[in-house]
Amino acid sequence: MLEQEGLAVTYPRRGAQVAKMTEKDLQDVLEIRDALDELAAKSAIKNITPEAISELKETMTAFKEAAYRGDVREVAAADEKFHNIIYQASDNPKLLVIIHNLREQMYRYRYEYVKDNANYERILKEHEEIILGLEKKDAGYVRERMHAHLENQIEAVRDRIRRQ
Repeated sequence: MLEQEGLAVTYPRRGAQVAKMTEKDLQDVLEIRDALDELAAKSAIKNITPEAISELKETMTAFKEAAYRGDVREVAAADEKFHNIIYQASDNPKLLVIIHNLREQMYRYRYEYVKDNANYERILKEHEEIILGLEKKDAGYVRERMHAHLENQIEAVRDRIRRQ
């Protein structure tokens, strides 16, 4: 299954290894995520509840606390939860299935992004902007901010790939 998802490579008589990240894979996976984020944002604007907004803010607090402790796994989990709240607010079960199917591939790049704590301040600012747009029910603004958020991730991870 990992091989089918492009996350592992099997070598005859040598076993399996984690597949190397490539700029092409990064671009392909996150390009799909960008389209899914746009759809999710459009639908979430209509459906998001005050409780979901509060949960987004709580998730940002969890992100900050994990960042302060230097717990990269928890930072990645908080970032993933933030986006999952928006996906859930889309109230589109088919979208959730597609996102679930891409979760491992997206997580790989998310984790690589949050490994560098220099990105934390920018991630938090972008999350705040996304919440602001959701609160104001401004679909265009949310789409724009989510797109910029993803573009920053692509650039940061692309730089890491090039340095490896």
